[in-house]
Amino acid sequence: MTQIRTRFAPSPTGFIHLGNIRSALYPWAFARATGGDFILRIEDTDLERSNQASVDVIIEGMAWLGLDHDEGPFYQMQRMDRYKEVLAQLQAAGQVYPCYMSVAELDALREHQMAHKEKPRYDGTWRPEPGKSLPPVPEGVQPVLRFKNPQGGVVAWDDKVKGRIEISNDELDDLVIARPDGTPTYNFCVVVDDIDMAITHVIRGDDHVNNTPRQINIFKALGKEPPVYAHLPTVLNEQGDKMSKRSGAKAVTQYRDEGYLPDAMVNYLARLGWSHGDDEIFSRAQFLEWFNLDHLGRSAAQFDEAKLRWVNAQHLKAMADDALAPLVQTQLAKRRITTDERLPALCGLLKDRCDTTVALADWVMAFYGDVSPTAQDLAQYITPAVAPALTILREKLTVCTWSKEAISGAIKEVLAVTGLKMPQLAMPVRVLVMGTPQTPSLDAVLALCTREKVLQRLLAP
Repeated sequence: MTQIRTRFAPSPTGFIHLGNIRSALYPWAFARATGGDFILRIEDTDLERSNQASVDVIIEGMAWLGLDHDEGPFYQMQRMDRYKEVLAQLQAAGQVYPCYMSVAELDALREHQMAHKEKPRYDGTWRPEPGKSLPPVPEGVQPVLRFKNPQGGVVAWDDKVKGRIEISNDELDDLVIARPDGTPTYNFCVVVDDIDMAITHVIRGDDHVNNTPRQINIFKALGKEPPVYAHLPTVLNEQGDKMSKRSGAKAVTQYRDEGYLPDAMVNYLARLGWSHGDDEIFSRAQFLEWFNLDHLGRSAAQFDEAKLRWVNAQHLKAMADDALAPLVQTQLAKRRITTDERLPALCGLLKDRCDTTVALADWVMAFYGDVSPTAQDLAQYITPAVAPALTILREKLTVCTWSKEAISGAIKEVLAVTGLKMPQLAMPVRVLVMGTPQTPSLDAVLALCTREKVLQRLLAP
């Protein structure tokens, strides 16, 4: 059986957003699920817009999500000699010809065609044919090189998402494959790369469907079989428009900074265009065990931040406390908070209430930093009626063993002495110690606070 080889080939012209990264996730997953290879290729021929900072963000985002590549990154700009070598082969075989039609002439041709309700396309003026006389070559004009697209018949392929697609060759004009300065164009470079890198499956966005028949014809002109294609439907933003930088999409790395987990992101992105029955929450290992190209969706998927937060919350709850603690520590370090050995236990106590590591860090802050109860909470809960109970509790907590069980016993003794119900005592203690009336079990919270901090805060107002 042929070794599966897939690729992700982004253009480094800005940050990488979730719509882009999903086009990396599926080829990565297919390679991993089949024991194949995943290749990273940087299509940096757009010299005006490509930049190294964008390359770094692509690599950083993929590394955070764990989308490791086996080969690359390869850069198209470093492969120009190879493209020109293949171009010369096509020229020698009569598959390419020089075209001297100027931009002004092309524009005039296009306007004429549109005025006559015709599809705008190059008319083959400079295409050499047996018995055809070509116009005189204009002086001092550097020609483009055009690919001699086959005439008649169809280009067809069985797309793993869209099914059978057939395009008439007569719909396709002769593609420019080298500019006047000799630099090859995108559709040509892609084919040479896919041949040289032995790519077996091209899994990419459906904005490339129109390029595919042209690329297949170039493959065939070079005597090679094209790969299997799977064109993924667009990812829409929450407004129903195509996700893009211009329409407010965020960089993938921003989700990391906002406290999302990489495995939760992989889970969520996987479901934006693929499914395994009704399974909503799954691990990375399960995803790779289940993934194939047969269950890719045909319709556009819509991003939903609330759903992403829910998926993240489920992964957060399932995560081991020891694994979660370093992620929360990273968030706390940004706030200049130093943690200690209590952090894993704090994560275990508080994670069920949180949907991101940022939210979890917000909770943990109360154990390491200062708290500021609101004036409203102080007025509502710290009343003269509860003051004696708070004094008694503070006395008992000064001498008891500092464990959840002993603290629970002290609270029960105070309730017995004062006749208060648990909420009447617990709410004021929570407000003073944690700054909020809503927390997990009071004895567990106090046990993970230091005795000094609890006693100090119970003295407040």
